[in-house]
Amino acid sequence: MKWVYIEDISQYVNQEIEIRGWVYNKRSSGKVRFLLVRDGTGIIQGTIFSPEKDFPLFKIFDELTQESSIIVRGRVREEKRAPGGYELEISEIEVIQIAQDYPITPKEHSVPFLMEHRHLWLRSQKQHAILQIRAETVRAIRDFFDGRGFRLMDTPILTPSACEGTTTLFETTYFDQKAYLSQSGQLYNEATAAAFGKVYCFGPTFRAEKSKTRRHLIEFWMVEPEVAFATLEDIIELGQDLVMFILERVLDRRKKDFEVLERDTAPLEKITKPFPRVTYDQAVKLLQEKGSKIIYGDDFGAPEETLLSEIFDRPVCVTHFPAKIKAFYMQPDSERSDLALGVDFLASEGYGEIIGGGQRIHDLELLERRIKEFNLPQEAYEWYVDLRRYGTFPHSGFGLGLERTVAWLCKLPHIRETIPFPRLLYKIYP
Repeated sequence: MKWVYIEDISQYVNQEIEIRGWVYNKRSSGKVRFLLVRDGTGIIQGTIFSPEKDFPLFKIFDELTQESSIIVRGRVREEKRAPGGYELEISEIEVIQIAQDYPITPKEHSVPFLMEHRHLWLRSQKQHAILQIRAETVRAIRDFFDGRGFRLMDTPILTPSACEGTTTLFETTYFDQKAYLSQSGQLYNEATAAAFGKVYCFGPTFRAEKSKTRRHLIEFWMVEPEVAFATLEDIIELGQDLVMFILERVLDRRKKDFEVLERDTAPLEKITKPFPRVTYDQAVKLLQEKGSKIIYGDDFGAPEETLLSEIFDRPVCVTHFPAKIKAFYMQPDSERSDLALGVDFLASEGYGEIIGGGQRIHDLELLERRIKEFNLPQEAYEWYVDLRRYGTFPHSGFGLGLERTVAWLCKLPHIRETIPFPRLLYKIYP
């Protein structure tokens, strides 16, 4: 008998098959027993019918508990009233294990309890749907860049220097010297862009930020493209195209998951290019008009990002931030050297920054001066400075945070559900 996954069940109508999975739920109704089985790809309803009270399958059915692992065999038939539109007429149940009392029951549980049991919470329909959308987003990102001729370049997780600032570094011992967990693959991407023209890295990044907000994770995934000879304008266009590609892909392929989440996708479906653009100066004025206490020169925090992104019905691009609140490698504007040629993409519906990037300094003397101004150790950046000594070139890139993007797509109140095992401030279990 053929082993079949539930997501492929429509191909096996009127055929005898077997499904390997876990008991999701069960109920009885007279001479019929209904068994909901999940296998990771979907849920199917199995039925057992018999006029006999002592029917052997009924006895096995009665012993089954939530999350017991089983193999069920039977005939597939169409049934519009059943979950997924198909049903399995069960002829055999093979029990692998009768599960102990499952701690996550249909009643309400507190978030701390669910996070302590994250390894089990993943099995629930809502969490399953979120992570399906995450997986689809990852596929979309890879397809987007691979389809445009970008080369995937894996960048190191252990690094000798900082990228985004020394205050959020995780330090570790690397034999006889110090090393840090990567905050970004960008600096290494700039080197590979000189070799391959257009590249991207996609992996985990680490920020030791003592921020306990709904938008912050200590460990998160980021995709970072870098393009040789690209300007700020080029990279804004690339970012818009990427966001649109992700939106179109997940809306097309994960409709059922959005339904499970009860996510109204209409606001996402209405998003089109071009995204609205405002400068930092204009953004500050807009925020002040909305009652924000922000003053010129302040960086945006979560409240400012939320307020600004609620003004627009699609992602908004904020450009030309003050150079002193941006990273040392940001290219200054040619007309106003106090401004950086950077861009933040703020997602709509109040979700704030999902993309941050811009044009990099390509002038050797200016980069060396910035390294000194930021009190960074010159020796740790010698290899990075070399890129300006040997064939320097204008280049630009950005980083898109995967978890923030998924939180926006799913309209989640907190980022912790967007990754299988979130790392939060002072919380590392399980």
